[in-house]
Order: sequence, then C-alpha cells, then structure tokens
Amino acid sequence: MGLKGFVEGGIASIVAGCSTHPLDLIKVRMQLQGEPLAASAPNHAPLLRPALAFHYPNIGAAAPPTTTTMNIPIPASIPPPKVGPVSVGIRIVKTEGVPALFSGVSATVLRQTLYSTTRMGLYEILKNGWTDPETKTIPLTKKIAAGLIAGGVGAAVGNPADVAMVRMQADGRLPAAQRRNYKSVVDAIGQMTRSEGVRSLWRGSSLTVNRAMIVTASQLASYDQIKETILERGVMRDGLGTHVTASFAAGFVAAVASNPVDVIKTRVMNMKPGPDGEMPYRGALDCAMKTVKAEGPFALYKGFIPTISRQGPFTVVLFVTLEQVRKLLKDF
Repeated sequence: MGLKGFVEGGIASIVAGCSTHPLDLIKVRMQLQGEPLAASAPNHAPLLRPALAFHYPNIGAAAPPTTTTMNIPIPASIPPPKVGPVSVGIRIVKTEGVPALFSGVSATVLRQTLYSTTRMGLYEILKNGWTDPETKTIPLTKKIAAGLIAGGVGAAVGNPADVAMVRMQADGRLPAAQRRNYKSVVDAIGQMTRSEGVRSLWRGSSLTVNRAMIVTASQLASYDQIKETILERGVMRDGLGTHVTASFAAGFVAAVASNPVDVIKTRVMNMKPGPDGEMPYRGALDCAMKTVKAEGPFALYKGFIPTISRQGPFTVVLFVTLEQVRKLLKDF
C-alpha cells in the first residue's frame, strides 16, 4: 500500500472537507454560542437558575403584606437566545454574505492535506500489517487500535491548520473591531506565530489529538466493520449502496463519540486574552468545567445537529470518493 494509501486518502479527504465546509462553519458558530458567559463564569456561580419568578405589573408598588420578599440574584448579563443550524446559516448569509460560508476553506484544504492524509494512509498501513495473512481478516479491536494511533499522529501534524481554521470560521461572529481578519491560512499561521508565538499553533493540541483518535477509531473502524458485515451477510453487493450505508452509519458513530471534545477544542482554540491579559480558560478541563457550570452539561453537545449533518455527508463523500479513487489507481 505505502504511499498510495496516503494519496488516495488525501484526495478523498480534501474533496469531502471542501464540499461540507459550510456545515462545519455553522457547527463552529453554534459551539461558540454562550461562550462569553462560560468564559467569565465565576467559580461560585449557581448551577441552576430560578425556575419561577413573580412579576407585579406596577414595579413601584409595594408587595402585598402577606408576601415574603426574597432577594434572588440576577445575572449581570443575559446570554443571547440559542438558535438552530438553519437560523445560524441564514444569519451568516444575511450579515456576512454567501462567501462567508466558506470562510477558512483554505485552512480546511491544508488541514485535510496534513491531518487526514496522514491518518488515512497510516491507518491503511497498520490495518494491512495487522491483517491475518491466511484468513485475510482483522479483528475490530485491532481496527480501533489502528484508528487511535493514526488519528493521534495525524492530529499532531495538522494542529496548526486546525487552529487557523477554527479562528477563521469564528471571526465573523465578533464585532468588527475585534476581528482577526486573516486573509488566508498562511496569513493566519504567520500572524499567530508573530503575535502569540509558535506555541500558539499547537494550542488545544491535546484536545485535537484526543478528538482525532476518537473520530478516526470510530469512523474508519466502524466503516470497515459495517461494510464487512453487510457483504458477509449478503444484504447488499459491494457497490455504491453499501458504501453510502456503511459510511453514514460510521459518521453517526463518530459524531456521537467526538462532539463533547470538539466543543471544548473549538473554545480553547478560539480564546483571546481579556482586558487584563488573562486567557479565559486555563486549559481543557477548566474550559469544560466553566462551560458546564454556566450552560449545563448539554452544552457539550452544542452544534450536534450540524455536527451529524456535516459528519454524515462528510463521511459519505469521504468513503465513496475513496472507493472510486482506489478503482482509478488500482493499477498503479
């Protein structure tokens, strides 16, 4: 397999990444909803807000004598209402224009070239090396192990492009005066290096690696396993129907497994110093705790609908394209 696996995986990943980029952008914007509140939430902030409050029409009037007055703390700022993926997409188009849906696409190309090419090629090498030469099979546990290793290595290689992509996708949600206004992925990496140091290119790298290991193991291993099961049981032939079915199922598994890590990764990568020069989060664990404390545990599944809406088509395009590329390059 060797170099051929990297080429095939790289081509398929770039095609899939570019075709689903708008969905990925919407996912990032949704994951950042409510973030200012989460980033600044004090440690003593209540986990639960009052569920019921009494309202008197005449604000200046005294409360009825039989009523006990309660001092309920009121949040200093009320977060904007959460909106769904369709609303987010429409708002982006209205406020920033249709081209904004492809903000950071150059970073996506670089990310897929570095990260996905590495993980796809390495996964094939490991899988082929661990396949039983007699039965031509490989157990699911070894497929998962291959995915974990390949995803971790690929993420470490592609982290700079991942940071640049998140920032470019998130830039349009900021006030004009606070935007970074990166012109391209090269400009983004250059500005980060000059203003924040080389280490900023690997900000959130532990999260990126963890997420990539989860995604690759669940996505590639489940695709291979589901595809093999379909063919062994004779449900469908080895064709487009099998590839689409197996890849969509693999995308769903990957989305469920990786979304919490993806939310924290997005917030850590996108954070900026406050007026006092301090970063809003001390790390991944601090970000997770502040997010859950301020917004509840389900905040870790923010952007899940666009995640699965993107992960499904991405995985389908990825594996369908990969199967076609393999056919074209089988004689090379």
